[in-house]
Amino acid sequence: MDIDTTLIHSKLREFFGFGTFKGNQEEIILNLLHGRDSFVIMPTGGGKSLCYQLPALLLPGTAIVVSPLIALMKNQVDAIRGFVAGNEGIAHFLNSSLSKAQIAEVREDLVSGVTKLLYVAPESLTKEDNVAILKDVKISFYAVDEAHCISDWGHDFRPEYRRIRPIVDEIGRAPIIALTATATPKVQSDIVKNLGIPDATVFKSSFNRPNLYYEVRDKVEPEKDIIKYIKQNPGKSGIIYCLSRKKVEELANMLTINGINAVPYHAGLDAKVRAENQDRFLMEDIDVIVATIAFGMGIDKPDVRFVIHYDIPRSLEGYYQETGRAGRDGKEGVCITYYSYKDICKLEKFLQGKPVSEQEIGRQLLMETVAYAESGECRRKLLLGYFGEDYPQDNCGACDNCLNPKPKFDAAGDMKLAIDLVASLPEHFKVEHLANILAGINTALIKSYKHDKTKFFGAGSQHNAKFWEMIIHQAVIRHFLTRNIDSYGVISSTPQGAEFSASPYTLMLAGDRSFTEGVDDDDEDNVQTAPARGGSGGDAVLLSMLKDLRKDLSRKLQLQPWVIFGDASLEDMSIMYPETLDELKTCQGVGEGKARKYGKPFMELISKYVEENEIERPDDFLVKSMPNKSSEKIYIIQSIDRRMDLEDIASAKGMDMGEFMTAVENIVESGTRLDLNYYIDQYIDSDVVDEIYDYFRNEAESDSLETALNDLSGDYEEMEIRLVRIKFLSEVAN
Repeated sequence: MDIDTTLIHSKLREFFGFGTFKGNQEEIILNLLHGRDSFVIMPTGGGKSLCYQLPALLLPGTAIVVSPLIALMKNQVDAIRGFVAGNEGIAHFLNSSLSKAQIAEVREDLVSGVTKLLYVAPESLTKEDNVAILKDVKISFYAVDEAHCISDWGHDFRPEYRRIRPIVDEIGRAPIIALTATATPKVQSDIVKNLGIPDATVFKSSFNRPNLYYEVRDKVEPEKDIIKYIKQNPGKSGIIYCLSRKKVEELANMLTINGINAVPYHAGLDAKVRAENQDRFLMEDIDVIVATIAFGMGIDKPDVRFVIHYDIPRSLEGYYQETGRAGRDGKEGVCITYYSYKDICKLEKFLQGKPVSEQEIGRQLLMETVAYAESGECRRKLLLGYFGEDYPQDNCGACDNCLNPKPKFDAAGDMKLAIDLVASLPEHFKVEHLANILAGINTALIKSYKHDKTKFFGAGSQHNAKFWEMIIHQAVIRHFLTRNIDSYGVISSTPQGAEFSASPYTLMLAGDRSFTEGVDDDDEDNVQTAPARGGSGGDAVLLSMLKDLRKDLSRKLQLQPWVIFGDASLEDMSIMYPETLDELKTCQGVGEGKARKYGKPFMELISKYVEENEIERPDDFLVKSMPNKSSEKIYIIQSIDRRMDLEDIASAKGMDMGEFMTAVENIVESGTRLDLNYYIDQYIDSDVVDEIYDYFRNEAESDSLETALNDLSGDYEEMEIRLVRIKFLSEVAN
C-alpha cells in the first residue's frame, strides 16, 4: 500500500489520542505497512501493542494476534473497541472461554470483513476448525505477542508457540511481527529461527527503565515488612507476586485483615472471580493484587507504583518482565524482592523429575537469579548485562546496592587468576566447577578431569567458592569471559579477557551480600504475629510498669502472674504500645479470650503512658494474624464441641494419643478455649482434678508442661496432668 505518514499520524490521534509516536514505534509501523517481517524487543511500557494495533486498523484484512493469556485478550479487545466506538466487531478474541454462539458471532464478523484484529491463543490457532475459518479470511499480518514464549530459554516457555509457523503456512503467509519485552541474545535467536523470519528488521529498544528502583531484601518477617511498606504508601497501586497459589491466598487474606484493600489472583480461582479481581484492580476499586505469575502479562495499567516479589523468581527474564509492570507511565516504580536460600532450594526441588535438558536450563536460569540477588554491584548494570546491553555507569543511583554501597576492593589479581584458569583448560566448564577449582574444593568432577593436579587448584583458597562465582560473573559482565548458553552455560575466554590478563588494571568491585536462610513457607503457622524478641528493644520503663500492674492484678484475682500475661506478652506490649483489643491480640501469647478477660487495665496504662510521654506509636508494626484455617485443627475443635471421645478423634486423624494431645495443647496455647470436661469427668477422679488444678492456680510459676510433669510426676499420670492443664488454660488463662 502507498504510505501516507500524515494519515498515520492523524489516525494515531483519532484512535489512540496521541499527538506523537513513542521511541521507534513509527519506524516499526512503517516497516509492517511495507509488508516486511519485524522483530520488536521493547521493554514493558514502551508501547508494543500500538505497533500492531494501528497497522491492523489501517491495512485491509484481519490481523491475527497470537497472545498467551485469555485475560490479556479481553483487556486489549475492550480497549480497541473503546478506541473505535460503535463497532463491536472490529476486534474479537478466539479462545476456549467462548460458547458456540459466541464463536459463530466471531466467524460471521471475520468472514464479512468487519474484524480488523483477532486475538487467538496458540492452542486455539492450531485447532482444525479455526484454521478452516481463517483460510477464508484475508490476513493482513500475524503478530506474535510475548514471543519469548517460543524459547525454552525464555521465562515462560510454551510448546504451542513452536507450532505457529507451520500453521501460518497452512492458513496463508503474510508479514510476521514478533514482539517481546524480554529476550536474551539466545532467546532472540530462538524466536527468529522458529518463526522462520531470518530477514526480519530488528527493532531493539534499551532495556533500561530509569524510573524503576530495584531492591533485594532479606526474607525475614516478609509479611510484616510488606504490610509496613504498603501502609507507608497509602493509596498506591501495587502487585505482589508469589510462587504458590496457597501463599497468594494467605497473603491476600493477611493484607485484608490488616486494613489493606487487596484481592488474590491465580489460575486456580474461578474464571469469573479471576476476571472480576483483575477488573477491580484496573478500575482502582482495590489497591493491591496478590498474584502468581499468571497475572499481569500485557496488563495495561500505567500507574502501578510498586511490584513486590514475595518469592525470588525462577529467572531474570521473569523478574524483568514482572518488575516492568511498575511505573509504565514513566513515574515512580519501586521493585522489592525478598530473597532467602531456602527459596532457592525449593525451586531446585521443583526441577527434579524433569528431563535432564530442562533441569540444566532451569538450574542455569535460577543461578543467574541467585547471582543477581546476592551481588553487591549495581543491579541495573547486572540486569542490563544479562540482556546483552552495557550500562556505562557503575552507580545508577536507583538501586539498593548503589544507594547503600558495600566497601569495594581491588579485584584485579582475582580477575586475572580466573581468566588465566579458563584460558588454561582445553575443555569448557560451568561457573561452579571453575569456582571450586580456585577455592580448592575437591569434587568428583574435578578429580575425574585431574584438575586437582593443576597449579590453579586451591590458588584462591583464601576465598570461598561463592566469592569466585561472583568474580566469574563479573568477568562475564565485563566481557573478559563469555558464557555459551547453547552448552548450558559453559565459560570461555575472550580477547578482552586476554588483554586484561596481559595488562591488569585497578578493578574495584563490591563483595556479595549475605542473607539469612529465611522462613520455610511450607511449615504451618510459620508466620508469627510478632517477633520473639527475647526482651530486647522494648520500653524498659513501660515494661516495669506493666509487670507491677500484672503483680497487683494477680493478687487481686488470686492467680499466678503468668496466667494473666506471660513475660513475652508484656515485652511485646512495651514495644508495640497496643491501645485497642485488635492491637493487643497481635502481641505474643495473647488471644481473643485473654485480651478481653485481662486486657483493659493494661491498655489503659499504655494509653496514659503514651499520652504523658508523647510517644509516637509504631502502628505500621502491628500485624494482625489470620485465624488458623488448618483442616486438622478445625476438625479437632469441632469434634470436641460435639463431645466425641478423644481416642476416636485421634484415630480419625491417624494420630497416636501423644501426637493428638500435643495438637490439642497447641490449639489451647494459641488462645482457643476447649471444653474437655465431658471427657475429664468420665475418666479422671474429681479429687485428682481438683489437686492438679490447684497446683496450676497456686503453685506453678509458668504454664510449662515440662515443669508440671517434673513437679507432679509420681503422684499423677501424665495424661491426667495434661488434660487438667488444658482445662485450666481454657477456663482461666484463656
